[in-house]
Amino acid sequence: MQLSLTTPALLFSTISLLLLAYTNRFLAIANLVRNLHSQYKSKPDITIISQLDNLRLRIKLIRDMQTMGVLSLFFCVLCMFLLFTAHQIVAGYIFGISLVLLMWSLGLSTYENYISTQALNIQLGDLEAI
Repeated sequence: MQLSLTTPALLFSTISLLLLAYTNRFLAIANLVRNLHSQYKSKPDITIISQLDNLRLRIKLIRDMQTMGVLSLFFCVLCMFLLFTAHQIVAGYIFGISLVLLMWSLGLSTYENYISTQALNIQLGDLEAI
């Protein structure tokens, strides 16, 4: 397989948009944690504790998603550097690592989305019981 400089460059916009989406998720969860924390301080409730536990797991997943995304971008840049310096074989392996890290990030994102959906379904189920 012949790898050109433009191949890893194609992932730049994809990874950048993913990191932006992950940051937006993180900010939304941070706001929710702050709101739930203040609610719990004013009126302690065991359901808020379970929601905070769920959010804590989601925050860790988003941190890991962002880390894998940043590492993927780093390896893309490293691949481009290696291609620029005519190290074709090593660049191919580095690009492969970049793709694996991106897939790992996407897998974590899917899992975080699943957990988020479960939490919303629990919340909606609580409304249906009323």
